[in-house]
Amino acid sequence: MFQRAEFQTIKSRLEEDRKFIQVVMGARQIGKSTVVKQVLKELTVPYQLYSADNVPATSSAWISNCWAATRSLMESNGWQSVVLVIDEIQKIANWSEVVKKEWDDDTFYDRNIKVLLLGSSRVLLEKGLSESLAGRFEQIRMSHWSYKEMKECFGFTLDQYIYYGGYPGAATLIGDSDRFAQYIQSSIIDATINKDILMDTPISKPALLRQTFELGAAYSGNLLSLNKMLGSLQDAGNTSTLAGYVNLLDESGLLGGLQKYSVDMSRRRASIPKFQVYNNALKMVYTPLTFEQAILDRKAWGHIFESAVGAYLLSQAFVHRFELFYWRERNDEVDFILRKGGVLVAIEVKSNAEKRTTGLEKFRQLFNPKSAFIVGDGGISPEDFFSMDLRKLF
Repeated sequence: MFQRAEFQTIKSRLEEDRKFIQVVMGARQIGKSTVVKQVLKELTVPYQLYSADNVPATSSAWISNCWAATRSLMESNGWQSVVLVIDEIQKIANWSEVVKKEWDDDTFYDRNIKVLLLGSSRVLLEKGLSESLAGRFEQIRMSHWSYKEMKECFGFTLDQYIYYGGYPGAATLIGDSDRFAQYIQSSIIDATINKDILMDTPISKPALLRQTFELGAAYSGNLLSLNKMLGSLQDAGNTSTLAGYVNLLDESGLLGGLQKYSVDMSRRRASIPKFQVYNNALKMVYTPLTFEQAILDRKAWGHIFESAVGAYLLSQAFVHRFELFYWRERNDEVDFILRKGGVLVAIEVKSNAEKRTTGLEKFRQLFNPKSAFIVGDGGISPEDFFSMDLRKLF
């Protein structure tokens, strides 16, 4: 069975001495539960795996019951150590408070119970961690599948990856465009908006939240002012409402709104956002072009390619904790600016020979980035770029 890179990270953390709660983070349908189950099969220590999938949200005692059962088994079997895994934990109300209580109890009584938590909602997990478990956990962040992974596991070509994105569950459906679109809509978009956002966050206009995502996804890779969005949406409210919705979609791993790079933070916040999906499949369900039509339409393919580059960068930014911007000044622009620890990297996407790249040289003169390069015509090939370890750029 195919193993993602996070397999070794999770395995090594669980084989270490008990130090922190391990929390596997990531968007929906990228294989978090699968990789954890692969790890558990390889461990030499016993484990207990529980899922809160069908547990009532108000049943916070369920978590304590799981812990109590694990302690009883540990004592009766004489285990020196045990791994406790709880999946979909974000579905339980006040889960972080209960986890804190049980973890601290084990620490006080020197019980060697190692804990791994995971769930399908990035938003609810991060909220619980920040509220109650500060200093007690480590995150293992998982990204959407890369081109190398989709090629190795499913035989994807580069063009298929650019168009269909990197959702493993949808990989076998690309031959049927209707089934592919239905999977992305129901298993990812609807599930994330309805279960991760609307169930926990008071939203005054749920229909507007969905419209905001649909419009942002369709415009992925493009600048679109919030004021211009207001004219395209029904019952739109105001720009602060839209900005808040975009932030929620970003935290959920669906859609980001990149800010313009500027040394002045106030100017950065006031900039027109550049919408960017985390996975290009989220954009392509809103395009009227089939895969074959898109490849033949040079202009349309250029937009799809730039969105695919941005999706890869945005997904990797979440995992490797760097910031992602765009830059524009009058007629000069650079598609993507990466920043980590004060180090800048500028990337221009060039899908055809006509596109100007003078902005890259202008950005070099103004900000002196560590590196600045083109992806596409006259630069790094798309295949090489999608296979890069972006951490090495810094």
